[in-house]
Amino acid sequence: MKYFTSLLTAATAASALSAAVLQDPSRNQDVLAPADSEQYLLEIEPGNTVWVTEDEKWELRRNGVNFMDITEQQHLWGHVMKTQSVVKYPTQLSHNTTVKKMAKDLQKKNMHSHLEKFTSFHTRYYKSDYGVQSATWLYGQVNDTITSSGAAKHGATVEMFPHSWGQFSIIARIPGKSKKTVVIGAHQDSINLFLPSLLAAPGADDDGSGTVTILEALRVLLQDEDIVSGKATNTIEFHWYSAEEGGLLGSQAIFSSYHDEGRDIKAMLQQDMTGYVHKTIEAGEPESVGVITDFVDPGLTEFIKRAVKEYCDIPYVETKCGYACSDHASASKYGYPSAFVIESDFKYSDSKIHTTEDKIEYLSFDHMLQHAKMTLGFAYELAMADF
Repeated sequence: MKYFTSLLTAATAASALSAAVLQDPSRNQDVLAPADSEQYLLEIEPGNTVWVTEDEKWELRRNGVNFMDITEQQHLWGHVMKTQSVVKYPTQLSHNTTVKKMAKDLQKKNMHSHLEKFTSFHTRYYKSDYGVQSATWLYGQVNDTITSSGAAKHGATVEMFPHSWGQFSIIARIPGKSKKTVVIGAHQDSINLFLPSLLAAPGADDDGSGTVTILEALRVLLQDEDIVSGKATNTIEFHWYSAEEGGLLGSQAIFSSYHDEGRDIKAMLQQDMTGYVHKTIEAGEPESVGVITDFVDPGLTEFIKRAVKEYCDIPYVETKCGYACSDHASASKYGYPSAFVIESDFKYSDSKIHTTEDKIEYLSFDHMLQHAKMTLGFAYELAMADF
């Protein structure tokens, strides 16, 4: 997750950091990469790009600049990606009884034990051996969840999605009666922005919290016989992305491949930071689910608000986070409707992220349970929706 800043500040900061080649992709001009092969092409707002070194990349992050690293996705230049079609989401939640009964089995202790292990890796930096080790452990947990549910016998799968930088992404797929697909995502990597390759990055909130939240929602979702046996109307996928902190790299690679394959993605929900409430409480504000309203699909966002109202014990608050602030932006970039929820109003979100202090003791598992309830309701309702 990256701190919000105005687009003007982002553009100014990026320009100051590098003698950049700026191009407008709508002009279909060629992009000339610097001779230094270790430079990266970043999009810091729609159509505004800059070449930077890796050190400059992290300096941008430290200055609160959001970006997508499009170095490996330059074929997008000259194309404005739009949602494939306007998707109509249910105006009424039709599976309240089923979902609320299932939600009683969501367990804070499972999220806690998973997060204890996940934060025990020195870092989950996507270019490190630790990043591969943490991804391998997470893959094992997802695989065990699917296998123990019996869903694998009906075609459910979990796969490693490989990347050039080392740490792989993870995709769990539960087939439905159609190939229309609903995606729930979180990112698995962590980073210490001061010395990414050396310093500890426990990443408890960013995004260990989202990682274990959706893992627990998957476990309970797979207790439903119709979901397990493939009788749901639509296919459901759970994604754990690599290299979000490097510029949404893992999610870009996945949604690029989905776009090339003509995949029919009807909705994508990202959960990035689901556990920190201290600043909200300290400010005297009600604990709530932060629903992002900028750079998201409006219809899907309205559906999420309905899900929070129905399945959570706390309200939602509308908030903003800026361009490319998490992996939902990759889905949007490739024409898929996406949305994003976070732990609070953005101004009250966790300021310990990207440091050694992003630790488990600062998080509320009661709050993470609310996110798990919303995720479960979101997944089940859309699994059964007639798009």
